[in-house]
Amino acid sequence: MAAAALRRFPALVGPGLGVRIRPGAAWSSQLHSLGPRGGPDSNQTPGVPSWQRCGAVCLQRAAVLSREKNPMETAFAQMLEQVELEKSLYSDHELQVFEDEEKMRWRQADDYDSDEEEDVGQDIVTAQDLEDMWEQKLRRFIAADRIQEADKKNDRSTLNRRLDEKLTLLVKEKVGDEEIWLLPQSEWKPGETMRQTAERTLSTLSGNELQAVFLGNAPAGFYKYKYPKAMRTSDTVGAKVFFFKALLMNGDLKTKRKGDYAWVTKSELKDYLKPKYLQQVNRFIFDTSAMHT
Repeated sequence: MAAAALRRFPALVGPGLGVRIRPGAAWSSQLHSLGPRGGPDSNQTPGVPSWQRCGAVCLQRAAVLSREKNPMETAFAQMLEQVELEKSLYSDHELQVFEDEEKMRWRQADDYDSDEEEDVGQDIVTAQDLEDMWEQKLRRFIAADRIQEADKKNDRSTLNRRLDEKLTLLVKEKVGDEEIWLLPQSEWKPGETMRQTAERTLSTLSGNELQAVFLGNAPAGFYKYKYPKAMRTSDTVGAKVFFFKALLMNGDLKTKRKGDYAWVTKSELKDYLKPKYLQQVNRFIFDTSAMHT
């Protein structure tokens, strides 16, 4: 096996050099030829149109609420609660309830002597009194609606919608004479890594209003498309887009005109993205709530 491997790479091993081939060395050299900082291939044949490289950001807002349980999940959760209740020990509060009940029975007994109590004349708050207070507070509590006003109006320009699902940012860009929806992207600049291009895309788009954390240095996806014929030049035929995932931590998009961007769920992507582009994006966008039935 080793001898066969050496015969496949005669250029890497010379007579008497004693060079040891690392597993995957050929793949490593091929990846290195792409250039860690993007840009056109250094060995591009003169006169042959090349591909413009772009960095794109897949910015997602995490779910704010847990989604509602389906009937099976509800039944299973109730079963687990019952098992936990049956196997659990009494809490301090429950022990205090038992102690208060014992004191109450003792005070009602015929041989009760108040001089034996240390807390005579003091206001006593029993554990049952606390439960009654908590019950009153619970009745006054009004939970916020899961369905927001933006959900009712189907306003996709705000983050305050579909709180139990992830939202992904899309922007409207003009490519040639056509306006299409894409994940935010920018052209690579010399000296940048592809991730830095994606980071610059986000900061330029939002004016630093969005605080996000990028999830790794390697792209999560890739897409290649040709420009419309009117946009093609003798040097560039299309674009190769490298997608980087980021998680929104804080802020909102206010610098762009309403209608030029949208916060959408995974199931809503098909309303905006072209089929081939959508196929690639769906490969790295995951949302378990979208699989909920």
